[in-house]
Amino acid sequence: MRSDVTDSRPRRLTAASGSTAPAVGAPRSANTADEAGEGRVARRPGDAPAERRPGSDDAADPAGISRRTALKVIASATALGAAPAACDPGDPAAPASGQAPSRSADSADRSRGNPLAAGSPSDPDLLAPVVPWERVLTDQELRLVAALADVIIPADERSPSASAVGVPAYIDEYVSAPRHEAELTLLRGGLAWLNRAARERFGAVDFPALTETRKHEICDPICYEPQAPAHLKAQARFFDLFRDMTATGFWTTEAGMRDLGYVGNVPLPSFEGPPPEVLERLGLSEEDLATTSSAATTPSPSA
Repeated sequence: MRSDVTDSRPRRLTAASGSTAPAVGAPRSANTADEAGEGRVARRPGDAPAERRPGSDDAADPAGISRRTALKVIASATALGAAPAACDPGDPAAPASGQAPSRSADSADRSRGNPLAAGSPSDPDLLAPVVPWERVLTDQELRLVAALADVIIPADERSPSASAVGVPAYIDEYVSAPRHEAELTLLRGGLAWLNRAARERFGAVDFPALTETRKHEICDPICYEPQAPAHLKAQARFFDLFRDMTATGFWTTEAGMRDLGYVGNVPLPSFEGPPPEVLERLGLSEEDLATTSSAATTPSPSA
């Protein structure tokens, strides 16, 4: 059965970014050559515009982009998209005949063909994720992190423990990230306090060496900040942060999603409607759903 200290809700933040592009078809000086078309003759002020045939490659559209330029852009984009397929047979990165390339190899190939495919700090490449910062937790700190994470989410008949699915690595990545110095300081202070409490109260070498019962004796007073003793408020804030990171790291793994019963992104052959317990909780009935569905599909009368 789950420990009573696992009452946080997992959440993940995402960053949004925007970009701007220069205007297309900006006006140009009449005595300069059109930079978009090669070999074009510049016109002097007063010259009549050259006559163009409707089917000519140099026919320009209203935006000021010639047909030849548009074809060049399309050809360049096509070449970039096809570049990974032209892999040198002698390249050790090339897949064997009849073997599909891995997702990471495919992402790397796309990155070589199109630099934008490699992602950016605000728009990462999720097919081949890379952590650009150095992880800072020591082996001893990671051992403490694993022990406390397993107090919060231990292994049971439904799922493995938090440490078994990589939660310590997730926490290390999180607190090592830029602008997370406050979280790192709070984490390290809390871990040091756990070791000190284990030595002073039970004579143990460190917190991981304690039995599960004694680990809970140390953690129970700090598992809920509003009820924590005044002299343990800082430790309770540490525990709140740690529990949140543990829950986020665990329930965003495949094992954690199975533990929640989350199904998302799985196609269903049919949908029988919400379960009865959901309808009951919402105070609805199947007749309410049928009425709503009928109203949504009935066309409104024309004015």
